[in-house]
Amino acid sequence: MNDFGNPQVAALPQHLRQYIVEQHYEHYTPVDQAVWRYVMRQNYANLKDVAYYPYIPGLKAAGLSIEHIPRLQEMNDALGKIGWGAVTVDGFIPPAAFMEYQAYRVLVIAADIRQLQHIDYTPAPDIIHESAGHAPIIAEPDYHRYLSYFGSIGAKAMYSAQDYELYEAIRALSILKEMPNPDADELRAAEQQVTYWQENMGEPSEMALLSRLHWWTVEYGLIGTLEDPKIYGAGLLSSIGESASCMKPDVLKLWYTPEAVNYTYDITRPQQQLFVTPNFQNLIDVLEQFANQMAFRTGGLAGLQKAMDSQQTCTIVYSSGLQISGILVDFYTWNDQPSFVRFKGPVALAQDDRQLNGHGKARHPDGYSSPVGKLISGEVEPGRQSWLYENGVRVEGTLAKILYNDGGKPMLVTFNDCTVTDANDHILFCPEWGDYDLAIGEAIVSVFSGAADKNNFEDIAYKPKTSTYHPVYDALTQQLHSLYQQVRQAREQRDFSNLEKIWQSLHEQFPEDWLCALEILELLGSHTQIENCLNAKTRDPRFTKLINDGLALIRAASLQ
Repeated sequence: MNDFGNPQVAALPQHLRQYIVEQHYEHYTPVDQAVWRYVMRQNYANLKDVAYYPYIPGLKAAGLSIEHIPRLQEMNDALGKIGWGAVTVDGFIPPAAFMEYQAYRVLVIAADIRQLQHIDYTPAPDIIHESAGHAPIIAEPDYHRYLSYFGSIGAKAMYSAQDYELYEAIRALSILKEMPNPDADELRAAEQQVTYWQENMGEPSEMALLSRLHWWTVEYGLIGTLEDPKIYGAGLLSSIGESASCMKPDVLKLWYTPEAVNYTYDITRPQQQLFVTPNFQNLIDVLEQFANQMAFRTGGLAGLQKAMDSQQTCTIVYSSGLQISGILVDFYTWNDQPSFVRFKGPVALAQDDRQLNGHGKARHPDGYSSPVGKLISGEVEPGRQSWLYENGVRVEGTLAKILYNDGGKPMLVTFNDCTVTDANDHILFCPEWGDYDLAIGEAIVSVFSGAADKNNFEDIAYKPKTSTYHPVYDALTQQLHSLYQQVRQAREQRDFSNLEKIWQSLHEQFPEDWLCALEILELLGSHTQIENCLNAKTRDPRFTKLINDGLALIRAASLQ
């Protein structure tokens, strides 16, 4: 994998590298480049009044240019100076992976760029949103501290099984909506699927709630006062439509507090309300309050229940420090405390997020179980033992091996010829099943999503079921691309002698085009026929704001 000479990218673990795709810069068409330039010129002109102050200088600090889609090497060269990196991925990736990239201080950038028909807003992640939205504010120290801290918290958030279904449904819908002419029935079915899962999520998981906080801050956050807020959220910074409309009075502005977690969002539509933080420290304070309620900090029965509900690989941590990673399928209780846990295979044991030697999936391919609680009789020493737990669990067998934690306390013991029974004498483990590796600890102190040692546990990261849409261009569209490229070359070479000829070809062959016409008019300064054609197109509500905004920049430049 190319790490672009960036230490943050080079440090990415293997399970995250599996999401990375090549940028394939040569796949960006001249129209793509024009879309980037149009959005960036509008942002540069308009955001200076509504964006939080580091945005404009932040463009250069992030290695971004108004004139062309950024190359990953350019971005990594610039971001590396402030301790960040960047990689490209295929559209939406699972939220847990996205969060973990943030913890490693690596920006995840969708390799694709929005189509021209979605130039003002796209429901799918694209390189404009990810780079021009997220990257410019990374240089702000308090903000990037929040971003990386959020990533470290989010990487431990518990999922529900429904979260994965909703993720897949939203990803599929966003891909369809980005297509030029999606099938109406397919689109309707995809929308119904999103609606179904939104209405059948049950109790929202930690990740679902945390995703709301991420949305109302990192994606759609405002900073300052309710009366005069500034934009710092990437979703707003990268949307030339919503960056303007969000400031209108009909978009409700609320103070950002822990109550923001109660507000759901729709990724495919403009937001009905936004949250304003007085400063970035407040973001960290709200996140800390939420994190204090999460299973990775509270453990216990509630944490175990969340692990069972997820039906995914999770890690539980005993008070001794032993970590057990796998799919939890059952647990028993005594006096409102865990007394026994059972996993289905494969399972791995770890300490401090590093797999214990000899206790990976090869040793525990078919599951793992162990008591939890206070031992009231028996010795932690080799030889024949009879252990009795306060909760009634009894362990009888020959203690053959003791593994100690870093503090010198017993953490894991191995019994031969072992029988484990509960308080009602039900068999929990019998000698015929082999050696018994028993975890030691009076309580479950933490439960979090994923494996403790992901690189050793996860052979293949969770991959989405859908792939992003990549258009195939016919001969006529390639001719349009050629005209866009000729205009770009004229601008770069400062040779405008062929612009009139290019315009006539554009007008005759592609009368519906407006963006290339704007670019030609920008270079010529004035041209009655082009202006008349563009003004006529403003009668179509799809193009009214886009063309008028483009003409406004041209007029402003002529007055300088």
